[in-house]
Amino acid sequence: MRALAIGLLALNLCALALYAWDKHAAHRGTRRVPEARLHLLALLGGWPGAWLGQRLFRHKTRKAAFQRRFTACVALNLAILGFWLWR
Repeated sequence: MRALAIGLLALNLCALALYAWDKHAAHRGTRRVPEARLHLLALLGGWPGAWLGQRLFRHKTRKAAFQRRFTACVALNLAILGFWLWR
């Protein structure tokens, strides 16, 4: 259980850092973080860090297609958590 908690913390910090990096790259006009990578981190459990990164850096919040996929990642995570707690 401890390893899972440490892994989730690492995923969330990584997600937060990648949102900061991507926002910085967007301002500089340099290579960006692929959206698929941002979604993968959210899907693997890093969605709280990704959500915080979106809010802190005002990044990817107005892009509807991105937000739909992000919401699906969050919903899937919460469904899995609910099932795990229920059983």
